[in-house]
Amino acid sequence: MSVITKQERRNSSKDVLKYRETLNKGSEGKHPYVIFLGLRTFDTQHLLKRIETGLSYTSLERFRKNINLPMRDLAELLQISLRTLNRRKKTGKLEPDESDRLVRISRLYGKTLELFEGDNEAAHDWLSRKQIGLGGARPFDLIRSEVGAREVEALIGRLEYGVFS
Repeated sequence: MSVITKQERRNSSKDVLKYRETLNKGSEGKHPYVIFLGLRTFDTQHLLKRIETGLSYTSLERFRKNINLPMRDLAELLQISLRTLNRRKKTGKLEPDESDRLVRISRLYGKTLELFEGDNEAAHDWLSRKQIGLGGARPFDLIRSEVGAREVEALIGRLEYGVFS
C-alpha cells in the first residue's frame, strides 16, 4: 500500500486522491475510474445506463480538470468539435457515443495513474509522449479508438509486469 504524502495531496485533485484511496483499500466495483467523471457508483449496470442516456456536461468538465487538459485538447481526444461541445454545454448533456468515448478515456487515465502509483503529472506526461511500445505513437492519439485503447491498455499491463517489449 502506498502512502500519500502532504506534497502529493497538494498537487493532486480530490478525485485523483479518492481514486488512489479506493485502489489502496480495494475497489468497491469494476469501474473506480468513474470517480474522475463525478459518478458515485462503480457498478456496470449503472454505468451502462448512464452512457445510454448520456453523461452530463459537468462530467466532462470534471474530467477535464482531473486530467488537466485544455478543453480544446479534450475535445480532440473525444472527437467532438468545439462548436458541438458548446451545444452540449447549453443542453447540459453528452450524446451516448460521446459519453462512451469519455468513459473509455477515463478508464485509460485511471490505468495510467495506477501504473505511475497515483502520480498525476507522470501519468499525463506518459500519455502525451511517444511510446516505443506503441510503435512510436502517443497514447493520447491511440485512445481515440477502442482498438487503440486496447493497445495502450496492453502496454500498461506489460509495463506493470516488467515486460518492456
